[in-house]
Amino acid sequence: MIKTVAVVGAGALGLYYGGRMVLAGCEVSYLARSNREFLRAEGITLDWAGETRRLRPAQVAGEPGEIGPVDLVVVALKATANGELSRLLPPLLGPGTLVVNLQNGLGVDEAVAAVVGGERTVGCLCFVGVNRLSAGRATCLTEGYVELGAFTGDSGGRAEAVAEVFVRAGVRARVAASLAAVRWRKLVWNVPFNGLTVTEGGLTSDEVLRDPAREARVRALMREVQAAARAEGVEIEDAFLEQNVRITRDMAYRPSTLLDFLAGRPLELDPIWGEPLRRARRLGVPVPELARLHAELTAKAALATG
Repeated sequence: MIKTVAVVGAGALGLYYGGRMVLAGCEVSYLARSNREFLRAEGITLDWAGETRRLRPAQVAGEPGEIGPVDLVVVALKATANGELSRLLPPLLGPGTLVVNLQNGLGVDEAVAAVVGGERTVGCLCFVGVNRLSAGRATCLTEGYVELGAFTGDSGGRAEAVAEVFVRAGVRARVAASLAAVRWRKLVWNVPFNGLTVTEGGLTSDEVLRDPAREARVRALMREVQAAARAEGVEIEDAFLEQNVRITRDMAYRPSTLLDFLAGRPLELDPIWGEPLRRARRLGVPVPELARLHAELTAKAALATG
């Protein structure tokens, strides 16, 4: 059974899921950078299910060697920090350590597997609404669920072992037969809403759908993701697209990309928009709306950091 956990990154997902694991009795250590001293002094605050819970992880470290090998590593960094994985992950690995990657987009599991090995790597897509609006505090608006898949074709029970940790923490979790399929399905929401909340001037996700022209663009982007996925052998049903529109109409959510943009942080342009665009073009799938949105976000990011 997985007992010791190292959470790499103290953003919204790291705080929320790591905090849930603390409450479930796991020995959770955090590898944190900017908020390290705050977390050591104040701990973690979770707002969810109408309650506020305050808790303390077992350890808050600045370097992975301070933690050492654990049963499970949770990669909760933004993909923009993946250049650091080769330094951060190896000291956390023991002979049986598993590594679960919470990042969005395509190509991110490959980045983790290149460091830790594909046999250890489990991808995890978080269908949840959670924000970190201040240091050490995660606020969950929609609990949702997580869906996990082994990076290699045969998980040997590894994905199931990681899913059991989430279930122990009270998080709905399921294991998918195809990690690639889950990643494409998550992009159905992330591509339009993470992108348009930024390009449309800081709207929440529900506000994007209040204008017919914006809704038409959302639907066009979803269909392009669907078409690109189909070209890679992943079938996404029309009903799934409609479900994503329906659940977002009353979800006043500020996606992580918008929060990063407003804070002047780098955007995860490549895994969420760039890599899907490259794959679509390579497969001969027309994706004009995706190309347009990628160009708009690239320009916005350049202005924000310039």
